[in-house]
Amino acid sequence: MRIESFLLIDRIAEIDLSAKTIRAEATIPTQSTIFDGHFPGFPLMPGVLLIESMAQTSGWLVIAATQFTRMPFFAAVNEAKLRSFVLPGASLALSAKLVHEGSGYAVTSAEIRAQGKLICSAELRFRLMPFPSPEFRASMEKVAAEIAFPVEAAPHG
Repeated sequence: MRIESFLLIDRIAEIDLSAKTIRAEATIPTQSTIFDGHFPGFPLMPGVLLIESMAQTSGWLVIAATQFTRMPFFAAVNEAKLRSFVLPGASLALSAKLVHEGSGYAVTSAEIRAQGKLICSAELRFRLMPFPSPEFRASMEKVAAEIAFPVEAAPHG
């Protein structure tokens, strides 16, 4: 996890397009400026960044489901539940399921677990649009390679 670069997942472990699911992994850094204010003497991963981690995981699922033809832009979060604190150094297992894709938007159900324990969950909504430019798409393809986006889900050609 590179908080300062806003890359909040380390690796995609699996995408199953037939089941419309994704699994990803992330490790909270032990040191980050984010912890200086959240909270001094009791560092915790901010809940908003946990939600963003679920959104990024879900976004990669949507990109795979649309065969890298649409960019999901985070639009809404519903029914978010933050159940437990996340400390620096924690290893997270993120997952999402695509509940709906069509009519210009997508909806996922996502969760994060640590050591098998449910940490947080939410329903996330995305606006789907064509990639704004070839350069933007190329930058997303570069990030995809960095986080082990599965070759079988990558664009061909």
